[in-house]
Amino acid sequence: MTKIVVTGAAGRMGGRIINLATEAPELQVAGAVEMAGHPKMGQDAGYVAGCGDLGVMIGDSLEAALANADLLIDFTFPQVSLRNAAVCARLGKAMIVGSTGFTPDERKQLDGYAEKAPIVFAPNMSVGVNVCFKLLKDLAKTLGDGFDVEIVELHHNKKKDSPSGTAVRMGEVVAEALGRDYNEVANYHREGMCGERSGEEIGMQTVRGGDIVGEHTVYFIGMGERIELTHRAMSRDMFARGAIRAAGWIKGKAPGIYDMQDVLDLK
Repeated sequence: MTKIVVTGAAGRMGGRIINLATEAPELQVAGAVEMAGHPKMGQDAGYVAGCGDLGVMIGDSLEAALANADLLIDFTFPQVSLRNAAVCARLGKAMIVGSTGFTPDERKQLDGYAEKAPIVFAPNMSVGVNVCFKLLKDLAKTLGDGFDVEIVELHHNKKKDSPSGTAVRMGEVVAEALGRDYNEVANYHREGMCGERSGEEIGMQTVRGGDIVGEHTVYFIGMGERIELTHRAMSRDMFARGAIRAAGWIKGKAPGIYDMQDVLDLK
């Protein structure tokens, strides 16, 4: 039995993770954490999540919650995730990180904490999205330089980071397969007399509106033909289910950074 702690326990994602964890026979919700002063503080995490009382009260001390647990599932924000990762590293507890929007420096900090505890970090925990990463790698390798690559991502109007971490990772996967440096070839903006498209660039377009959970399309556009690989998220449950799967996988792993490709054995 793997005992888990969930941050953001009173939020939508935290609630879904708690719900789905109660359905996983190998997992037990042992702790629930929220920011200090949250109105749900002290309430039963299962009751708040809508799955019945679990006997686990929402608190604001991560250290206390992890005392009798094996790992942390964290879907918050990069700055919060890093503070939580520091605690996990100090206590030697595993961590599943689903937060997005990490800067390169923040990612380096996370890598540093992973030297002391195993961390699964993925820009998207969805099993389907991670299968798409594998397909994109294969497509790019096979098609080569003869196809222009464009990526379009759509999300709800409350999303704070742009482009999405998933879209960036898709661009990185394609760039790596084509032998390019994503940071050099990514093109986030076209306006006015910007000149013709270069053969190596990877276009990245962002759409924000309404309550779109998430949609990503990668276009491979050649002469006389076009391939489109699209993933549409219909529910946030897909992210929670991926995190639950990662939680079942990481127990007993050595310190280090892992991703969902490792969890799903896609490498």
